[in-house]
Amino acid sequence: MTNYAMKLKKSKILITGSAGFIGFHVCKIFLENNYTVFGVDNLNNYYDVNLKINRVKFLKSKFKKFKFLKIDICDQKRLEKVFRKNFFSKVIHLAAQAGVRYSLINPTGY
Repeated sequence: MTNYAMKLKKSKILITGSAGFIGFHVCKIFLENNYTVFGVDNLNNYYDVNLKINRVKFLKSKFKKFKFLKIDICDQKRLEKVFRKNFFSKVIHLAAQAGVRYSLINPTGY
């Protein structure tokens, strides 16, 4: 087996927006298939934070290979640090600010 194949076999996946509805389910699918998943989410309060926290708690309690990082992806320095420390074979970018109407009131939040 090549070094690259070995890295992929032990690979890590970074999933942004991991506490959201779609991100949670994508994390769960990869974890059920024995991948190591780093979930990133800023847990903002646009909708129920407790729902997001409960999703993260569920993943952490069910899967040893789930790591959660509370990071806003707009924080470039923190995000770069995560990439420097880890070899990710895949990045699935699902982080987004929900609510089109809110973007008209707060365009810089998008």
